[in-house]
Amino acid sequence: MDFSVLTGREVEVLLLLASGEQNRRLARHLGIAERTVRAHTASIVRKLDLKSRFEAAIVAHLYADEITGGRESAPPGAVAA
Repeated sequence: MDFSVLTGREVEVLLLLASGEQNRRLARHLGIAERTVRAHTASIVRKLDLKSRFEAAIVAHLYADEITGGRESAPPGAVAA
């Protein structure tokens, strides 16, 4: 899976999706609007050719190390694989 197509913010959202939190809590955590979280999630699902937010959360959980690409660490609340 090519995670390089995602923006930095989309990577943050994707990793946080693995936590299972609702969009409202993710938005508060990131300091953005809930609507923006939904937009990022839709973009992630489209770019990675996934079927749902749930599938994106599973991918985030399974591929957390690959998604971060060796960056210092995943955002707080993200579940490492």
